[in-house]
Amino acid sequence: MSDQIKSIVEKLNKEPFKKNYNLITFDSLESMQLLQLLNDVLGEIDPKHVVDIREEMPEQTAKRMLSLLGILKYKPPGSITDLSTFRQGLVIGSKPVIHPVLYWLLQRTNELKKRAYLARFLIKLEVPAEFLQDDTVADTNKQYEDLMEAFKNLHKECEQLKTSGFSTAEIRRDITAMEEEKDQLIKRVERLKKRVETVQNHQRMLEIARQLRVEKEREESLAQQKQEQKNQLFHAEQRLQRVQLQLKDMQHAVVDSKPESLMKRLEEEIKFNSYLCSEKFPRELESKKQSLYFLQKVVSEPAMGQSDLNELETKINEVNAQINQLIEKRMMKYEPIDSKFSMYRQQVRRNKSFIVSSKILSN
Repeated sequence: MSDQIKSIVEKLNKEPFKKNYNLITFDSLESMQLLQLLNDVLGEIDPKHVVDIREEMPEQTAKRMLSLLGILKYKPPGSITDLSTFRQGLVIGSKPVIHPVLYWLLQRTNELKKRAYLARFLIKLEVPAEFLQDDTVADTNKQYEDLMEAFKNLHKECEQLKTSGFSTAEIRRDITAMEEEKDQLIKRVERLKKRVETVQNHQRMLEIARQLRVEKEREESLAQQKQEQKNQLFHAEQRLQRVQLQLKDMQHAVVDSKPESLMKRLEEEIKFNSYLCSEKFPRELESKKQSLYFLQKVVSEPAMGQSDLNELETKINEVNAQINQLIEKRMMKYEPIDSKFSMYRQQVRRNKSFIVSSKILSN
């Protein structure tokens, strides 16, 4: 598992993600951040998935990701055999579910980009047989299938052209051009040889020219080595300055410290660490567990449909009507109808009805 996480971090730190993670920062990502990271990788494979998951419902996000993973033919690891477990892990951002998905996606990103691109055109839309009885629908479906086959053939030809390189005619033209250039260079060399042979001591001059070329190449190499050594010296000086500053800080700390102050500082650190271990961290852990319990409870419950909402609205209207009747009876019993405070009573009725409706919806 550590090798898997290490590979994920290495891939995320490269193009096109440039996340600048290390093993600690990656492992400390919260579930929402991990889920957004998975969505970013899916968005790199298919641009339609470049969204902010905070603007989506969890069920909608899980459905969208599962759809794309199904198109990409992802299979969960052997430890996750139930699709509902995998779906629930996506909803809550579970590390055991998301880490294998990230590893699988990042190992074959280019291949999956091509698969996602082809899926936009090659996933066939199934038309029910009863609709195909209509001639117009049948003709449109036939055109759709013909266009899909034409796309397959064109894409296959395009891939073949990409892998085949240059055409035969282009290669022949390049060969002809290189042969002509070769002939011109040979003729030029012959002319230069004839000119040089008329000069006295031309062999000695040629030898000196070769030595000059060698020395120039050596000079360039030495200049490059000099620049590299300057860079190394600069970095070494920077490290030396940092170490000297650390040494000064430590020396000041040692000079200014006394046994009493050191003991007091240690006692404060012990108290602070004890507070963290005995109070703060357990309280935060209990809060996280409580939040996780409610989230799992929400996820496990079935989603509310339109009929459920209509039923709740009907109950709310009935309860509001009963409340209004009770309030009117009470007002008529204890106060006269023509009271000058009737306007305030109506406002009180509306406020009470609103409060009761809100409580019913929250339950």
